[in-house]
Amino acid sequence: MTDPQVAVLMLGSFIIIIMLGFPIAFTLMAMAVGFGYYAYFDAARQWRVFDRLVESGDAGSLQLAQEWFGGLLNNRIFDLLVNQTYGVMSNDVLTAVPLFLFMGYIVERANIVDRLFGTLQIAARRIPGSMAVAALVTCALFATATGIVGAVVTLMGLLAFPAMLNARYNTSFASGVICAGGTLGILIPPSIMLIVYAATSNVSIVRLYAGALLPGMLLAGLYVVYVVGRAILNPSVAPKLPPEKMEGISTRKVVVMMITSFVPLAVLIFSVLGAILFGLATPSEAAAVGALGGLLLAVAYRALTWNRLRESVYLTVRTSAMVCWLFVGSWTFASVFSYLGGEQLVSSFVTSLDLSPLAFLIMAQIIIFLLGWPLEWSEIIIIFVPIFLPLLVVFNIDPLFFGILVALNLQTSFLTPPMAMSAYYLKGIAPPHVRLAEIFAGCMPFLAMVFITMGILYIFPGIVFWLPDLVYGK
Repeated sequence: MTDPQVAVLMLGSFIIIIMLGFPIAFTLMAMAVGFGYYAYFDAARQWRVFDRLVESGDAGSLQLAQEWFGGLLNNRIFDLLVNQTYGVMSNDVLTAVPLFLFMGYIVERANIVDRLFGTLQIAARRIPGSMAVAALVTCALFATATGIVGAVVTLMGLLAFPAMLNARYNTSFASGVICAGGTLGILIPPSIMLIVYAATSNVSIVRLYAGALLPGMLLAGLYVVYVVGRAILNPSVAPKLPPEKMEGISTRKVVVMMITSFVPLAVLIFSVLGAILFGLATPSEAAAVGALGGLLLAVAYRALTWNRLRESVYLTVRTSAMVCWLFVGSWTFASVFSYLGGEQLVSSFVTSLDLSPLAFLIMAQIIIFLLGWPLEWSEIIIIFVPIFLPLLVVFNIDPLFFGILVALNLQTSFLTPPMAMSAYYLKGIAPPHVRLAEIFAGCMPFLAMVFITMGILYIFPGIVFWLPDLVYGK
């Protein structure tokens, strides 16, 4: 079996093993070490030492035996694993991950999102589908702060979903709002996914954030337009609030509520984002300010307790460790895969198809779309996207544009049956009468919005490049 064939076997074996449910990070490291040991093993040297050992008899046999066993242990894969671990732990870009995570978790644990949803619900009370609009805006802000889809969908499923059902909202409609809104944090800066992509692709994180801002707002805007339009055309899916709930709420009260709940979190998020975009702070420095700001908000709302702080720290450490070990495993895996000739094999195959740049982009996005069924975004970004990155030069595609398309595409992995993880997150905390099929049905219109947004970016790529070029130059 040739080395490229071994590389294909390595990749295929990995996909099969993770679909069986094994931990992805440690599966990556185990397979990287196993196949890497084969790749770097110097069999010819070991046979030469063995032949000398046989010929030597008693003379020098101990030394030759030690040399032979030492050759078994002295494999470059172990050095590679250590170097990759050090490289991940010393990566400045990844320092922002635990800080942004802590900001999100402390905001979640301090019940700030609960206040935010209540305020937006009152502020949008005269808009058709007001509760759904409030839920989407809350999801967008909270998803931006935490970047963890499961946390956003679960929390909003506990806060907004029962409120919409009690207001006689259509179950599928309300389900789609929560599931789709919870995924926005993958795309809208400051996104953890974009930080991971930047570390993987060596694209500037500030340019990625600038490039993702308009597409993220476009997608969120399409969600809101769909919700309002659906509520106007079919009021039964999103009934208006009863008159008694709309009376007695003065404009002054709404303004005061907005200032005390919406404005502080919005100012925190946009200050962090603005500091990054305008070069006032590095992503790590801005993330540190965001983490401190989250703590101060929790203190200001008198919601910071020792247990909440401990839970936030624990969740931050656990998630950060997962991301770091994924990087260690995937970078080691990718190095071995490339050494065996797998990367060159994939490149040769794709270039032999004689695809246009547009056809290549569509093919790559279809593959990523399918990978989104069994895999989380982190595994796709860290493991499979690097396979496509060397091909971007061949097809003259900007990795910034490719990254934004991937971030959009990964929205679909959480919304597409049968492995729509957002739907399963919501089902896990929804009332028993809510069927999974209803949640899937509610996700479909929002899935269409994602595809429409991707189509708009294909036709008008300037939406991605306008802000980065304006702020940082071409």
